[in-house]
Amino acid sequence: MSIDSLTGLAAAQGIPSLRPTISGREHVVTAGHYLASQAAYSILEAGGNAVDAGVCAVLVMGVVQSEMVNVAGVAPIAVYLAERDEVLTISGLGWWPRAVSPDLFVREHGGRIPEGILRTVVPAAPDACLTALAQFGTMSFGEVARSAIRFARDGYVMYPFQANLLETFAETLAQWPSSAKIYLPNGAPPKVGDLFVQADLAASLQYMVDCEAAASGRGRVAGLDAARDAFYRGDIARTIVAYHEANGGLLTMEDLAGFRVETETALSKKFGSSTIYSCGAWSQGPSLLQILTTLEGIDLAALGHNSTAYVHTITEVIKLCFADRHHYFGDPRFEDVPLDELLSAAYCAGRRRLVSPTRAAPEMPAPGRAGQGPRMEAAGSIERPPALPALDTSYVAVIDGKGNVFSCTPSDVSTDTPVIPGTGLCPSSRGSQSWADPAHPSSVAPGKRPRLTPAAFLFRTDEGGVGAFGTPGGDVQLQALVQVWLNIELFGMSPQQAVEAPRFATYSFPDSFEPHAYNPGRLNVEARFGDERMGELAKLGHDVVGWPDFAWRAGAVCFARKSPSGVLEAAADPRRPAYAIGR
Repeated sequence: MSIDSLTGLAAAQGIPSLRPTISGREHVVTAGHYLASQAAYSILEAGGNAVDAGVCAVLVMGVVQSEMVNVAGVAPIAVYLAERDEVLTISGLGWWPRAVSPDLFVREHGGRIPEGILRTVVPAAPDACLTALAQFGTMSFGEVARSAIRFARDGYVMYPFQANLLETFAETLAQWPSSAKIYLPNGAPPKVGDLFVQADLAASLQYMVDCEAAASGRGRVAGLDAARDAFYRGDIARTIVAYHEANGGLLTMEDLAGFRVETETALSKKFGSSTIYSCGAWSQGPSLLQILTTLEGIDLAALGHNSTAYVHTITEVIKLCFADRHHYFGDPRFEDVPLDELLSAAYCAGRRRLVSPTRAAPEMPAPGRAGQGPRMEAAGSIERPPALPALDTSYVAVIDGKGNVFSCTPSDVSTDTPVIPGTGLCPSSRGSQSWADPAHPSSVAPGKRPRLTPAAFLFRTDEGGVGAFGTPGGDVQLQALVQVWLNIELFGMSPQQAVEAPRFATYSFPDSFEPHAYNPGRLNVEARFGDERMGELAKLGHDVVGWPDFAWRAGAVCFARKSPSGVLEAAADPRRPAYAIGR
């Protein structure tokens, strides 16, 4: 069905979108799973603020989406503090253990970062959540973790999306007995409608809560510190490290005890009457700002929404910006990332002039010359994609009655690294987003962070509005967000219409996940574009591959905003089990 016929059908039936845009005056939540939205909403109803509710949702998603969100994974966070009128980010990303050597994977693994515990970096999500609660929340860890513990201990009903993924990755999960015990009970993945229990994960969370309760007499923050020590210095840490020591891993008690996330002023860029805020270049977040800056000099509205010229132009700009991402982005504590120049109007105008309106670039373009120039000159070798592409992540946005905003993209999968026996946890395997090549800006090094695809975003308007948006999707994340943002800003769609509109995504760059597969010229488009438009894109030189309607690989964007008049709106993408709720 084409986009035009779908729109006509909706109009004939009197519906502007498949789901309504949720609106209210008190508070709203939109998250990658309906149980996470429900749990976060209950925190708001109980008097918690946006940060309390957001952390609650992150923990719940680590249970009900544990195939791609791990309690011991990553969790980049952005918060808007209404009383302070300030936007801050919490890094939520761990670094490589001290024992890793920069040439380890070249020397011993043929230049690959293999599946398993060798790709483990220090888990950051627990510290990110506890730091957010301590600095900006009002509740205890026990209060916000209650729902996650209940869903892990008592179970929840297995739903189609997760059941399909566990079946798809059953062979991978079976290679680790500790993972198979949880995800392949009785030797097979759970079926839709089964009760899915994760007792060990419940016990790990309950242990943190119990340690917090034991210190509660010293105050809320002391209790949160005790919960943190339970993970990074206590029995959880000792169990993780013992497994690494017994199985050739690298993580040590020193790595865990010495870890702290960073709270930073958000990176920002103005577009029209709005300012978008991003995490730093330890994530891919700044590339969203660069894409939008490059597109600013083009009359996209005149091209027509999702026209052949519109799709082609945005795709070519994404290729240019992802070339810069590939050659420049890395942990700013190790790399001099020339963000000021990469995001400047003059630089982006120069990149924009490279876009041909009549011919697609057949591969990833060369990077621009910024700062001292890229460390690498070549795009990299063409690698065969893995049989099963990596899973990705989830997202949550919360706005409370005072106008505080929480935005987080928690992640880390259970399909490429084993569960630590007795814990229910897969410590962050985000080392899969580093490069074994020491010449790459996101190379492996002791204490260095990988270049993270999950990134949290906020926005503010000149008129006093505020909001958040994000999505899972790996390298598709920013591409989906650009399209949703333009759907709203240029074409006046409601948030729900914007997230439901057909999408496209290029893969003409080395994938952020090991083995960094490279698909020159590849452009995936959802079936609603229609055969004619796909054919026109192919004539421009794109290697067009069709997605089904509402493809889950096209991302699952959640969007929330507060208008200057105080009206709250939230949308959730039907491509995955995301839901919005509010009043």
